[in-house]
Amino acid sequence: MSKIRIITDGLMFPEGPIAMPDGSVVLVEIGRGTLTRVFPDGKKEIIAETGGGPNGAAIGPDGHCYVCNNGGFAFERGPQPGNMRSIGQAADYKTGRIERIDLNTGKIERLYDSCNGRKLKGPNDIVFDRNGGFWFTDLGKVRERDMDRGAVYYAKTDGSMIKEVIQPIMTPNGIGLSPDEKTLYVAETEGARLFAYPITGEGEVSKIGFPPSLNGGKLVNADGGWRRFDSLALEENGNICVATLMTGGVTVAHPDGSTVEFFETGDPYTTNICFGGADLKTAFLTLSWAGQLAAVDWPRAGLPLNFLNK
Repeated sequence: MSKIRIITDGLMFPEGPIAMPDGSVVLVEIGRGTLTRVFPDGKKEIIAETGGGPNGAAIGPDGHCYVCNNGGFAFERGPQPGNMRSIGQAADYKTGRIERIDLNTGKIERLYDSCNGRKLKGPNDIVFDRNGGFWFTDLGKVRERDMDRGAVYYAKTDGSMIKEVIQPIMTPNGIGLSPDEKTLYVAETEGARLFAYPITGEGEVSKIGFPPSLNGGKLVNADGGWRRFDSLALEENGNICVATLMTGGVTVAHPDGSTVEFFETGDPYTTNICFGGADLKTAFLTLSWAGQLAAVDWPRAGLPLNFLNK
């Protein structure tokens, strides 16, 4: 792969990048509580101030940006200017939520903050299927001496339906769909494990039992070493690219469970990857410890996203 190019810096724990058709990248800044647009020349503009902890983001069928807001983190600062990492639940945390944001006006609507009477704890990442529904992970929140058990949900954009699909699952983070949309992939942060679930209907998956699985998913990838998994994106050929923490980089996993390659970035909080450019062979990476958005020429094309790249 080619050398990493830094597009901009000074971001406050960026995540959730979306490569837009005009060449800009829309992303969240969890530490600033904003949805932000980064232009190709590195210039930045605030689209909306969400507060809390905007996390994963995706463009829906109506052209609006749907944001997983985790409710906010407490942060620890590093030795260099801009260094920051999340270390737990924010002191002013109230609830997690799914928000819809008009990219033209910055108007924010709260779409969901609970499911069947249970509050969303820490929505994290999101992906739309071709029918316009969306899957999202809720990692939960971490406190000084305890943490939540997470879940995976499916919902509709008109606010008419939200359903819990997978629970419990520990620290579910990245989420994505196979090219044929018959498989749901979920990355588990702690332990750096990637799971696959056959999709059997609208917001429905089949699960395998114990002892092969504790959460019902088939284990796809779990490389050794000091790694944790964050967000993910699919390549057009079906490979799953998982942003990897600690030994920072991108783990490229084959659906058969093998590791295609590991692309190291040097940033211990390499949190997200998305694909853009005319041929979807530019990978945009959020290097959250350094507060940077970066790009690299990728050897394979990314999978086009519903309602964005098609």
